Amino acid sequence: MKAALMYGANDIRIEDIPKPEYDQEGLLLKVEVIGLCGSDIRNLTTDSRKGDYPHIYGHEVVGTVAEVGAACTKFAVGDRLYVYPAVPCLECEYCRAGNSHSCKNLKAYDRIQGGFAEYMAVPSWGVNGPNIYKIPDDVPFEIAVFSEPLSSVYACQENIDVKMGQTVVIVGAGPIGCMHAEVAKLRGANQVIMVEINDERLQESKNFGVDYTINSLKEDAIEKVKELTGGSGAEVVISANPSTKAQSDAVYMVRANGTLVFFGGVPKGSLTEIDTNHIHYQSIWIYGHYGSNTLQVKASFDTIISGRIDARKYISKVMPLDDLFEAIQLMKNGKANKVLIKPGM
Repeated sequence: MKAALMYGANDIRIEDIPKPEYDQEGLLLKVEVIGLCGSDIRNLTTDSRKGDYPHIYGHEVVGTVAEVGAACTKFAVGDRLYVYPAVPCLECEYCRAGNSHSCKNLKAYDRIQGGFAEYMAVPSWGVNGPNIYKIPDDVPFEIAVFSEPLSSVYACQENIDVKMGQTVVIVGAGPIGCMHAEVAKLRGANQVIMVEINDERLQESKNFGVDYTINSLKEDAIEKVKELTGGSGAEVVISANPSTKAQSDAVYMVRANGTLVFFGGVPKGSLTEIDTNHIHYQSIWIYGHYGSNTLQVKASFDTIISGRIDARKYISKVMPLDDLFEAIQLMKNGKANKVLIKPGM
């Protein structure tokens, strides 16, 4: 099969390798569409595995069952599946408390082999887990694949309880930032402000419910947020980007007793300077968000396939696996919002 192997930072090679093996209760998934995520870009452009190469990344996966193991009865050849990238044990203390995203025994496909390939193995622990769903025949793979990025956005805003009447500031107008804007409006936010350094992305973010845009390279974003909120700051600020400076600045955009979310990861080893005195005296709540629990995974899948969120608006390009590195550059440079990869293209 064809696969995109990472040999180091920015060293991605398209090669022919054997199809992955799977156990008796597992299956082989033909990857139909895989989304390119900001975390993929960060992993593929830095020494993410500290020399442990080659490796295949990719976690926003939908596909068709190509083969099944002799003891696999849950799915059949031809089934169209959304495969959430992580599988919790449902037995540890975190899982039992409803925090399966923090599972002590969490397993992830892309720790073994991700989806930037024509085929991906789904072992028995995935098949028998809680996070695989059949895609209705009338829902295109290009739509269903957005279930994964939505799941984390949905979980984040449910956990911090974004609600009617609030002002929400989002720092970072990539696909995740735009999705945060749309979900915040669906949850009743009165005003959504987008902060970004790329004018093209700022303009595009207006398609997702953003009321005001701020280019932080051209004006003081902190002062502008205060101006738009009567001097107080926003009830909720979500930093959805890989910049430590943006994280530092976001602290001053939050009103007293408001909530600041660190949603986007930064390059490994980078540290953010935070004014803890300001946080202390303003009684700001800090929330680090990652992942989603099993109920939130299902709710996000249902939302996408229902069409309540129009996933088509997020798609900038659909590209073949051969062009993965080009796709990375397009998204990294702000020339595309969301790129989908079709290995069979």
